[in-house]
Amino acid sequence: MKAENDTTRRFVVNTLGCKVNQYESDVIITFLKENGWVQGHGSETADLYIINTCTVTGKAAMQARQAIRKAIRSNPESCIVVTGCYAQTEPDEIKKIKGVHYIIGQSDKHKLPEIIIAATRNHFSRPVETPETIWHDISRGAHFHPARLPAATGNRTRPLLKVQDGCNAFCTYCIVPYARGRSRSLPVKTVLEQIRHIHQSGFDEVVLTGTHLGCYGLSLTPPAGLFELLTRIHDSTSIPRIRLSSIEPNEITDNMIDLVANSHRFCNHFHVPLQSGDDRILQQMNRPYTNVFFKNRIHYIHDRIPDGAIGADVLIGFPGETEGAFENTFRLIESLPVTYLHVFPFSPRKGTPAGRFPDQIAPRIIKERCLKIRGLGIRKKRDFYQRFVGKMVDVLIEETKPRLSGLQKGITSNYVPVLIHSTSPLKNTIVTVKIERVVQENNPAHSIFCKGKLLVTSQ
Repeated sequence: MKAENDTTRRFVVNTLGCKVNQYESDVIITFLKENGWVQGHGSETADLYIINTCTVTGKAAMQARQAIRKAIRSNPESCIVVTGCYAQTEPDEIKKIKGVHYIIGQSDKHKLPEIIIAATRNHFSRPVETPETIWHDISRGAHFHPARLPAATGNRTRPLLKVQDGCNAFCTYCIVPYARGRSRSLPVKTVLEQIRHIHQSGFDEVVLTGTHLGCYGLSLTPPAGLFELLTRIHDSTSIPRIRLSSIEPNEITDNMIDLVANSHRFCNHFHVPLQSGDDRILQQMNRPYTNVFFKNRIHYIHDRIPDGAIGADVLIGFPGETEGAFENTFRLIESLPVTYLHVFPFSPRKGTPAGRFPDQIAPRIIKERCLKIRGLGIRKKRDFYQRFVGKMVDVLIEETKPRLSGLQKGITSNYVPVLIHSTSPLKNTIVTVKIERVVQENNPAHSIFCKGKLLVTSQ
């Protein structure tokens, strides 16, 4: 509890889900800080507690409800605000949770800081029977609401920049088009201005993110595709590193891969969602490519960028996934130069076609398959890291890890985490390191790093 004479207004933001949510939380955090609020963390007592929710799976929706209830229990005198994708898709479910003060849907999330500051100007919390709900049908929204560029928050040294929002794909397992609306994009000119600002603020890497990044620019007038945006960023900005977040395999073009391959500024790193390596399951998912198409895309990336990192998303246990279908996925990934995996167990999501499909897979089987394919991903990651032992790499230092005896941790262009020892603080600095060995820890489970010797500081 605060002392009686402590007039400081404290807030906590709990962010669940994707990089787009993280970016939007950064915007909220920055605005509140600039208006005199002090950020707290974790279980700290706060006057304002914001839960920025995810609802991409049934499990994510459950975790959102758990986070809301935990915030209410831990902060009984706080103003509790729920926003994000779950607030957009299930506001009536949130209303059933006693203690929530505000529910703010996605279409109004960009107004959240102003709404909260106005609402809490004269009080922090109040007894509430029914939350005040600010919600609109996001499917009708066609405008990309640009945010003032968020300052660095927490320990982030690689700022996120949301350049696209919404999705038109309607995969049968996915609620995102209903939670975030149709695809819309930040104009090229604004993207360039914000990247220049990021660089001028002292950052050496920007991560371009979006809900469906490969659809960038289709809603602009005139249209401007992702390749055109990347070319303009390369030609019109000077930030040393540009990293791309996830792009669908059918939207990664040859010229996009060639641009990354021929530039020292684009990170040698593609993240390409697979979801399934079985053509029948891909068709049931409404994924617009085949096993062979994905295989050819990955090989083209690898041929052009041999040392590039290639990540993939895999959704395990989709309805109707037989043992043979799972083995098709396993064998495809095993045969490809994929370097790491994000593995997700399918959980039925209310409001999606797949939630009603027959032949749902037993949770026990899904768990077993996830363990098997995660094991494959760990082996591939370790083998990829091992390739760089004895080589020199450039590392952007992000943080110091007390758990690892104060070693400083950074990331390479091709997404390899590197630990170094230095008596000087190097955060937000690009350094040259010679990789000496690969280290795998069991706590947290399966953490894999490279350890290296500091050679040169570039700044």
